[in-house]
Amino acid sequence: MNTHESQPKLKLEQYLGIQIKRQRQAQELKLADVARIAGISQGMLSKIENAQVSTSLENLSRLCDVLGMPMSKLFSQYDQPGSSAILVKRDEGLEVVRRGTEKGHTYHLLNHTRGPKKSFEAYMVSMDDASEEFPTFSHPGTEFLHLLEGELVYRHGNQLYHMQAGDSLTFDADVPHGPEKLVSVPIRLLSIMNYAQSEA
Repeated sequence: MNTHESQPKLKLEQYLGIQIKRQRQAQELKLADVARIAGISQGMLSKIENAQVSTSLENLSRLCDVLGMPMSKLFSQYDQPGSSAILVKRDEGLEVVRRGTEKGHTYHLLNHTRGPKKSFEAYMVSMDDASEEFPTFSHPGTEFLHLLEGELVYRHGNQLYHMQAGDSLTFDADVPHGPEKLVSVPIRLLSIMNYAQSEA
């Protein structure tokens, strides 16, 4: 896995377009509405978002005003080095076995941060044995699950959650949790465990 190869950097127009589109969508604003309030054509805004044009600072300033975003924020991350990002290609995650897991239950670690300060772990969990019984897990922090494929019942404490593909579940990981029943296999589940502690 070539994690140290330098990746091509986004052109400034691409970066700005992505930032503006992301901010607009986060606020659930329509392209036409933002363009109208900013005093630019809908076609021009579309071209800006899709990096088909280099626009003026005046247009960018108007868009930032409409989106409630400081101009400095728009540019703030463009020149930051990207060396702290880790790209893990499909099926190249480190395969690990979690304590208590048996056949038909594999975890692929998707982030392999270096050093002792690990704030989160992301796993792709595959389960294909519907008859398997699972232990419950308990660990510090918060866990986020997103079911990509299949159907299952997930236990958190004394609550059961019926999850179908596309569903997400976020919970306090101190409380015992784990799959209760695999309704439809194969199952692919994205699991992100956040261990970040509040600064004392």
